[in-house]
Amino acid sequence: MHRPMMHALPLAIALATLATTAVTVQAAPITTVTEYLSALPLQNTAKSGGEGSVRKHDTNAYSLPAKNMSFDQRLSFSVGNSFFKSPWVIAPASTTARDGLGPLFNTNACQNCHVKDGRGSLPAGNDPAVGLFLRLGMPDSPEHSWDDEEREFRRISGVMPHPVYGTQLQNASVPGVPQEGRMQVDYQQKSVTLADGEVITLRAPHYSIVEAGFGDPGPIALSPRLAPGMVGLGLLEAVSDAMLLEWADPEDNDGDGISGKPNTVWSIADDALVQGRFGWKAGQPSVRQQSAKAFAGDMGLTSSLVGSTDCTPVQKCDVMPSGGTIEVEDNVMDNVAFYSRNLAVPTRRDIDAPEVRAGEQLFRDLQCASCHRPTLTTDKAGVAAQLAGQVIWPYSDMLLHDMGDALSDNRREFEATGNEWRTPPLWGIGLAQTVNSATGFLHDGRARTLLEAVLWHGGEAQSSRDAVVALPTEQRESLLRFLESL
Repeated sequence: MHRPMMHALPLAIALATLATTAVTVQAAPITTVTEYLSALPLQNTAKSGGEGSVRKHDTNAYSLPAKNMSFDQRLSFSVGNSFFKSPWVIAPASTTARDGLGPLFNTNACQNCHVKDGRGSLPAGNDPAVGLFLRLGMPDSPEHSWDDEEREFRRISGVMPHPVYGTQLQNASVPGVPQEGRMQVDYQQKSVTLADGEVITLRAPHYSIVEAGFGDPGPIALSPRLAPGMVGLGLLEAVSDAMLLEWADPEDNDGDGISGKPNTVWSIADDALVQGRFGWKAGQPSVRQQSAKAFAGDMGLTSSLVGSTDCTPVQKCDVMPSGGTIEVEDNVMDNVAFYSRNLAVPTRRDIDAPEVRAGEQLFRDLQCASCHRPTLTTDKAGVAAQLAGQVIWPYSDMLLHDMGDALSDNRREFEATGNEWRTPPLWGIGLAQTVNSATGFLHDGRARTLLEAVLWHGGEAQSSRDAVVALPTEQRESLLRFLESL
C-alpha cells in the first residue's frame, strides 16, 4: 500500500527508545596518507575491479556481469537485469508482479535514471527531469532550535523532511493526483583563466521548484542529485569498515589539510547506526537499502525494508489503489540487489602509455589521491566468493570531505553538512560520456568535462584545484589523459 511518510514527531517518539551505537572514528591513520602514497606503486593492473573486471569500452561498458561469477550467479544477474529494466505500472493491473507505481514518482524503471547502468541524463530544455532530481528537506537555520523529538527523527532519517513535499520532488503522478512540481535549472556563466591563457567557462546552476502542485513550499532545502553509475557497488560494499576508517582524520591530526570523516547512518536491517557508503553523501549503508529507498522515492513502491513512500499525510496517497501491502516482493529486491552488486568494472585503457603514467603520478603529487584513495582490498570473511579478497582500484576513500561553498547544497544528511560530499569512485569515469553522452560530472552534472569538474573543487581540495590551474598545458593534458584512462 502507499503508506505516507510519517510526520516527524510521531516517528521520533516511536524511535526514541531504540538503542543505537555510533561509528567510532580513530584519529588519523597509523601512517600518514602522504607517506602511504609515496610508498604505493602506481596501478599495476588494468583490472580496476579485480578478477571480475571486463574488457568492454563502448556504450555497454557498464552493463556486463562480473567476469568471475558462476553460471548460476549469471542467471540471477539476468533476472535482476530484467527487473532493473522493466517498467512498473499503475495499480490495479493484470501485471501484478510489477504494479503499484506512484501515486507520486519520478520514473517507472530503474534503467531510466541509470542510463545503460551509468549516470543519469541531464534534462533538455523543459523536458521532465529523470536522471537528475531534487532531494528536499527543511533548511538548517540558526533561527530554528531543534527540540529533542526533532533531533531524534533527524538522527534516524538523516534529514528533516519538508512537511508537505517530503524528502524528494516527484514530478510525475497517477491520474487524479497533482504532481509535486517541476525542477527548474538556471545557469550563470563563470570563467576561469588557466596559466597558459586558456579560458574555461563553468556553469553555476540555480535550482527552483516551479508549478508546485501542493502550494508554495516556503522555506525548503533543495539538493540536486544526478543518478550515479552502478559499476563495482558490491566490491565497495565488501570493503571492511576498518579499512575505510584507516584514512578517517576528521580533526586533520596529520596536518595535511584533508579531513575525511565517515557518515554515520541508520541501517534498517541492523536497527542501528552504521557507517554509510552509498549515495552522494554516503547516506545509505548497503546496496539493498539504497535500492529499496530508490524504489520508494523514485517510483513510489513499498518493500519489506522500506514500507512507506515519500508521500506526506497532506498528499493523502494512502487512499489511492496500490499493488499490495508490499509492492516490491523480497525475491524481486533480492535479484535487483544482486544485479546492482555485480555489474563489472571496465578495465583501464592505455595504462602503460607514458602520458597516462605521468598524469597518474601528477594526480598523486597534487594531493588528489589523498581523497581519491587509489586502491582498497575487499574482505575475505562473510563476503560472496566473487567479491571476496579482491584488490580493487576505485580511487575513493568513501569518506566525506568539505568541497567548499560553491558545491554546497545547504542540506544536512545524517553527519554530512551541506558542504560535505562522499568522494565518488573514479573507476570507469573516462567512459561515462561514451555510455551516455547526455550526462555530466559532479553531484548535479554541472560539469560538462572532467576539467570543469576539477575546477569546481574547493574546500579541502582548493589547493589541488589551484595547482591544476597553474599547470603548464602538457602536464594538464597528462592529468586528463590519466582520468580518461580510468
